[in-house]
Amino acid sequence: MSYMKDKLKEAEDTMTAMGKEYPRLQGPFGVLKRHSCEEEGALDVKTKKLIAVALALYAGCEYCIAIHTKGALDAGATKDELVETGYVAVLMGGGPPLAHMTKLMEAIEEFSE
Repeated sequence: MSYMKDKLKEAEDTMTAMGKEYPRLQGPFGVLKRHSCEEEGALDVKTKKLIAVALALYAGCEYCIAIHTKGALDAGATKDELVETGYVAVLMGGGPPLAHMTKLMEAIEEFSE
């Protein structure tokens, strides 16, 4: 496996384990994640995932970058859309999101294979 694919698996494994051990706490998070980011609503799923990618870059969370980049690609986002999304995060956050663009590019490459 590759680095960002490994991060995605680690995040999924953690969420599954937490759901089994702490369903009262993890369950509502899963519902929020599903309703806010994985289902059509006023915004389509691709747009929601692109927003999540920008926020992941802003937060500097490699797990979130992996999860939401994969989700955005699965929802039909292109490399160019993801890169532009990344630069929105750079505009708002400066150097730290720019440094994490490396992980975004890595995720795009790995999840596009």
